[in-house]
Amino acid sequence: MSKRLQILLEESEIREIRKLARKNGLTVAEWVRQVLRTARRGQSQIDPARKIEATRRAVRHRFPTGDIDQILDEIGSG
Repeated sequence: MSKRLQILLEESEIREIRKLARKNGLTVAEWVRQVLRTARRGQSQIDPARKIEATRRAVRHRFPTGDIDQILDEIGSG
């Protein structure tokens, strides 16, 4: 189900948005939808505190390390 979103913009903002939409061959509504989708994808859905805790847990472990080229060669040679 679609829902309507109403926002208020300064006249200069809407003029710029209209130009951008026209330049991309889109309606203003479609341009806004695409920009909002892109912005949403750029936002993490995970709580930053959970990310920090996961990083802290991970650094407690001892994993093999070394030169990346050497490691890749070893993986490639089986």
